[in-house]
Amino acid sequence: MADTFKLEIVTPEKKVVDTAAEEIQIPGKNGYLGVLPGHAPLITELAVGEISFRENSVEQRLAVAWGFAEVLPDKVTILAETAERPSEIDVDRARQAKARAEQRLANGDTMVDVDRALDALQRAETRLEVAAKK
Repeated sequence: MADTFKLEIVTPEKKVVDTAAEEIQIPGKNGYLGVLPGHAPLITELAVGEISFRENSVEQRLAVAWGFAEVLPDKVTILAETAERPSEIDVDRARQAKARAEQRLANGDTMVDVDRALDALQRAETRLEVAAKK
């Protein structure tokens, strides 16, 4: 069995990752899943979270939000709405987004879309966590 699999992470704007990876952790809709070479085929919906993968024994991280992952024994393809490396994350903007989401949730206004505010909060927190692990 091979020691690596082909990993592609793509957003609507660009191909973010195209490499050989030894393992990956994916934020699936129902929780994180780990993938090693030879994994059984599956398709899963992505949630907001952190993707971590090992490339040449070095761990890489990305903040991702929404999309799908296709896992095959020799290839993992991730189609994400957004995917950012730690160096691409604007920490000040993420902090501001987090503060806005927290304010909307604490406000108690019945006109606030709570699900949307929770999504924004989770995205901002994930971006901050990934940026902190540079």
